[in-house]
Amino acid sequence: MLEIQNVTKQFGETPVLRGVSASIAKGEIFAVIGPSGVGKSTLLRLINLLDTPTGGRILLDGVDIHADRRRTLEFRRRMGMVFQKPAAFNATVYENIALGLRFRGESGRRVREKVAEGLDLVGLTGYEQRKARTLSGGEMQRVSLARVMVTDPEILLLDEPTANLDPVSAEVIEDLVLRINREYKTTVVMSTHDRFQGQRLARRIGVMMDGDFVQIGTPREIFTAPNDRKVARFVGIENIVEGVVASAEHGLAVIDAGGVQVQAVTQLPVGTRVCLCLRPEDIGVSCTPAHAASVRNVLPGRVAASVPMGPLNRLVLDCGIRLTSLITWKAAEELGIGEGSEICASFKATAVHVVPDRR
Repeated sequence: MLEIQNVTKQFGETPVLRGVSASIAKGEIFAVIGPSGVGKSTLLRLINLLDTPTGGRILLDGVDIHADRRRTLEFRRRMGMVFQKPAAFNATVYENIALGLRFRGESGRRVREKVAEGLDLVGLTGYEQRKARTLSGGEMQRVSLARVMVTDPEILLLDEPTANLDPVSAEVIEDLVLRINREYKTTVVMSTHDRFQGQRLARRIGVMMDGDFVQIGTPREIFTAPNDRKVARFVGIENIVEGVVASAEHGLAVIDAGGVQVQAVTQLPVGTRVCLCLRPEDIGVSCTPAHAASVRNVLPGRVAASVPMGPLNRLVLDCGIRLTSLITWKAAEELGIGEGSEICASFKATAVHVVPDRR
């Protein structure tokens, strides 16, 4: 439905987007994730025709939306955008939601019907005569969603829609996004710096770094098989260890990580400098090697630090290489594991994701 082809954008001499390309299918939720300031909002503004690309094309159903400025209104009416900071006009909730319908010249009866539908969708029936600016941030963002959805957009653009909301309000907005996509078949393109929000909502994710997509894939692909060190770090893989492929046979390699031997699954040849990416939850911790005999990697060491994280303990392990593991506080208590404890860290060869070290 939406094709982004080698799009660039400069503000003066400053490049913001550097040849962004992506294809977004009709009816999918596509999340653009990445740190602040990498160009996520700029890309959404270009899609919504609020700005013009310096180069490249954006196609909607095969038509370049920036090629003919006479058709701008036609294309924009097929889209709706909700911003990070909801815009509340100094009027009632009813008038805020009705705004787009009035601009389109809808009849009074049609406006009343659609506003009622919008309020019901976002769970604000009965709020019609409240002043919009007296609402909480979460309620105002729901009004913003209703204002967009009453115009029946084919594409819903969301620019960090929960960035300023408390966790409960953010969850309400996320549930609404899923419901809109499911019930109305609306294509959703959203930007967020919350990597887990993209994982929860999207069918596919584009990771944006320095003005370009460095990886596009399913949530599973992005979070378990990042294609480089920067993506791995952003998606929360704390254990990134440098090493060199020392030997390899039938897809199983031995990686020399500063004198520590780690077995991992990779097709990279001997001599390749690599980064080993290992999620904390994939590392088991026990008091003796016998408890870890069923896995290929068993590294003796000690607990350098133990930090509580809700029901979990985050253990920093010194095993010749520095590793982080997560175990429940109950397991740590039963095993008597704490700061200074002698332990064995264990993990499967298949749990190690190996990427070339391109630094």
